[in-house]
Amino acid sequence: MLEYRIKTLFKYKDLIIELVQRDLKLKYRRSFLGYVWSILNPLLTMTVLTIVFTEMLGKKIENYPVYLLTGRMMYDFLKVSTTNAMKSVTGNASLLRKVYVPKYIFTLAKVTSSMVDLIFSFGALLIVMIVTQARFYWHILLTPLVIVQIYIFCCGLGFFLAQLNVFFRDMQHIYGVILTAWLYLTPIMYQIEFLSSDLLRNFVKICNPLYYYVAQFRDLVYYGRMPGPRIFWGGWLIAFLMLALGVWSFQRSKDKFILYI
Repeated sequence: MLEYRIKTLFKYKDLIIELVQRDLKLKYRRSFLGYVWSILNPLLTMTVLTIVFTEMLGKKIENYPVYLLTGRMMYDFLKVSTTNAMKSVTGNASLLRKVYVPKYIFTLAKVTSSMVDLIFSFGALLIVMIVTQARFYWHILLTPLVIVQIYIFCCGLGFFLAQLNVFFRDMQHIYGVILTAWLYLTPIMYQIEFLSSDLLRNFVKICNPLYYYVAQFRDLVYYGRMPGPRIFWGGWLIAFLMLALGVWSFQRSKDKFILYI
């Protein structure tokens, strides 16, 4: 079964590439700056948040702009990729009614196109590091390991949300609330030591999947050190568990999609 799915994936690889290119073109269509927005957007967001939070937190965190951006990059990728993936099946309903295409292709394409944006945003990170005179560590070369982990996780979560959204359209609104809570429960704008409750700190460290990827990314880029084994292997374990859950739930309900779209 796994071998068949892998062959099917390779069979439709050209379609996936075409869908990714379409998403990127549509996103920047009629945009004067085009793909430059992939760099400007995180830069502008980082600037605003730095101004707002510097008085409260920035003075306690060395090189706060880099600290903030390394967290926002991971969160923004998760937010955009999974939100788009959630609408991938319902958004292509007219096509799915006319021709046979593996339905997961659309979800996978949404997450992949968001990953392209994440790669572009590294340009913003490099600019901020140069401007703030941050130290460049060789560990930054290992960041693709974190990107692969969070990509796998987002694919799994995207599959789960996509099939759920077919049957429960209110999921789009519910997930928006979940993302807001997720943002503030992840040490993106603050350090985890700032949480006064030991119970809350342990909850974030153990039960918040995004923490594993933010912590790893910061270790490599901001702190210049190797992530601890619990964080590193935990990130891989959570990613594949989420992928397994997402694929299972998607495959189980995909034959019913046509009745609801």
